[in-house]
Amino acid sequence: MDVLHYLSIGFSVALTPLNLGLVLAGCFIGTLIGSLPGIGPINGVAILLPLAYSVGLPPESALILLAGVYYGAEYGGRISSILLNVPGDAGAIMTTLDGYPMAKRGEGGRALALSAVSSFFGSMGALLMMVIFAPLLSKLAIQFGPSEYVWLMLFAFTCLATMVGKRPIKTVVGVIIGLLFATVGIDSGTGILRFTMGIPNLFDGVDFLVVVIGMFAISEVLILLESWARNDLKLTPVGKSFISFSDIMAVKWVILRSTLSGFLIGVLPGTGASIASAVAYGTEKRFAEGKDDHFGDGDIRGLAAPEAANNASAAGSMVPMLTLGIPGSGTTAILLGALLMFNITPGPLLFEQQPNIAWGLIASMFIGNIALLVMNLPLIGLFVRLLSIKQSYLVPIIVMLTFVGIYSIHGDTFDLFFMIVLGVFAFILRKLGFSLAPVILGLVLGEVLEENLRRALSISGGDWSILLNGTMTYVLAFATVAALTAPRILKALKK
Repeated sequence: MDVLHYLSIGFSVALTPLNLGLVLAGCFIGTLIGSLPGIGPINGVAILLPLAYSVGLPPESALILLAGVYYGAEYGGRISSILLNVPGDAGAIMTTLDGYPMAKRGEGGRALALSAVSSFFGSMGALLMMVIFAPLLSKLAIQFGPSEYVWLMLFAFTCLATMVGKRPIKTVVGVIIGLLFATVGIDSGTGILRFTMGIPNLFDGVDFLVVVIGMFAISEVLILLESWARNDLKLTPVGKSFISFSDIMAVKWVILRSTLSGFLIGVLPGTGASIASAVAYGTEKRFAEGKDDHFGDGDIRGLAAPEAANNASAAGSMVPMLTLGIPGSGTTAILLGALLMFNITPGPLLFEQQPNIAWGLIASMFIGNIALLVMNLPLIGLFVRLLSIKQSYLVPIIVMLTFVGIYSIHGDTFDLFFMIVLGVFAFILRKLGFSLAPVILGLVLGEVLEENLRRALSISGGDWSILLNGTMTYVLAFATVAALTAPRILKALKK
């Protein structure tokens, strides 16, 4: 009953005219930011933070605006992923695998509608779990040490191994390339430069956004130019803009599983939407093996899973930030900074001492997700019209957006040249039949894996047994082995 009481306080805060307007504004701005390649939620929130502070908004109103931008961007990231094969943010990388093939065969509207519905249910499910289980999950998250994170990353890699099921060798090679990217820069343990080739711009490592935009956007441009040169460019049929009830029923269990896994991964500090969507996609591909598996060719299950997971992860990442003062992702780290700017101390007492802030934020997220669904579904027809633009016009638009987006990050021309080099490299990989998703996720997961493995071995003095030193490590190790062996065992039993 206490929860209902606090929720009523939250909704009384969120439904004031000012806060309601800020929720809607944040969601709309976030959707636009998410749809632009290279910007993403973390940059959108960072850009608006000084504005929210300078105009003198109350703390709860400023947080409501910034949070609206955050989960609005998670919604928006799917638009360019599906229509242009260019991820709007890291969490939307997996959406390209089945979303873009659907758009290519004239189902762009259906893909956008399904992704919006999946995002909605993923967010709402995660918010309900947040309200009910936040105290319990905060205690679970704080128990995760370096060893647990190592096994979580290995589990994610195991799920990743099934993304291109018929080409496991190429998947492994792609992951290795991503891991090599993750090693570039100054070694955090020894201070030695690794694979920088004496270029000062690489001393801090490769920029994630430069790699993502270069490998996806520039390679896609080169693919389009190749088709242009062969004179076989065709307009993509628009198709219908809504999904049927049967589509929703076909993915209901996919959305449920992905929401649960996405939320749990989001609760863990330092993970994020990219890991959540990768695990969800790999898990669903495992479930689909032998049952009309068309993952990678425009399977609606492969679209629903990452979209539900990355939005659930966005809600989950709020839990450690509010209850423990530990940011669950890069974006929540900025939101944590916003709390501190307003002299608000996050932690368990925040919910009791300042319920108008904590519960007002949670209530605004319920309202914001409903607003995003209502806002996005009517606009699907408008988004899909992008597919009817001649690709000879679309190419310069993509190039302009990518160059502006990348240059705006650091204002360094080196990033532009590096992006082009990566684009050419990715183009060659695609021509050789490689998927780009394992490369990008190898980069993301590799950095987290190395950092936590080093930390674990440093604590133990080089003793590898520390990787199996608690109940949670055994659980994650068992899950990793099961994910690796279960499909083979099931196939053997069927024979």
